[in-house]
Amino acid sequence: MASKKSSRRSKSAKKTNLSSQGKASTTADLGKKVDPKRQQGLVIKYIRNFFRRIINQMFAKKKDIKLGIYGPPNAGKTTLANRICKDWLGERMGAVSKIPHETRNVQVKEKVTIKHDGKEMSFNIIDTPGIATKIDYEDFMNFKMKTQQAKDRAKEATKGVIESIKWLDEVDVCLVVLDATDNPYSQVNVTIIGNLAARNIPVMIVANKTDLRKSNIRRVESAFPQYDVVGISAHKGKNMEEFYESLFRLI
Repeated sequence: MASKKSSRRSKSAKKTNLSSQGKASTTADLGKKVDPKRQQGLVIKYIRNFFRRIINQMFAKKKDIKLGIYGPPNAGKTTLANRICKDWLGERMGAVSKIPHETRNVQVKEKVTIKHDGKEMSFNIIDTPGIATKIDYEDFMNFKMKTQQAKDRAKEATKGVIESIKWLDEVDVCLVVLDATDNPYSQVNVTIIGNLAARNIPVMIVANKTDLRKSNIRRVESAFPQYDVVGISAHKGKNMEEFYESLFRLI
């Protein structure tokens, strides 16, 4: 009998120790500081993934998915559109240059079939003019444009921004192309992503120009933790396989 009582006391002691360890662990966990911004980003990302699954069921029935390419001027939107079209059609989509607002009209390339991991999807690629909160004709004169030419370009660029915003109601999925060498915390970037969020449009952020020394993908990820971010060099075709993989996950 004595040995049985001793055994029971031993088991009871073990349970008490385990219980106290559990409480201590819980107390320790509660004592850890949680980054509110990161926690909020994870919650938003979870909610977006939930809605994405619902939207995916809708996309499964669509023949051609409207893929919008948005972002600020000179981030590499048309360069990315050209890279996608070269990869799958063997042709370019539009002209590019170092002068801001080279693309001033929405360009559409229909029925671009992209394949990845045994699957394929058909897209209508929509390359949009760069969105800016301010367009000053004098900025174009810095590129040796004459006054009237600069004013005409500024006028066309302003119309292009308006056209881009109108097309937000047409796109099914959106790539937001950002220059990975620039500060992502800009009014323009927040405005673009805010408009997309208000419309519940699935978004993937493309941190472009990773071939440049000043590029910083982590900074882009930190700015928009609720979205998937993929770093590429559209100009050099760097990391495009991961880009297509991420695109298929988005859909």
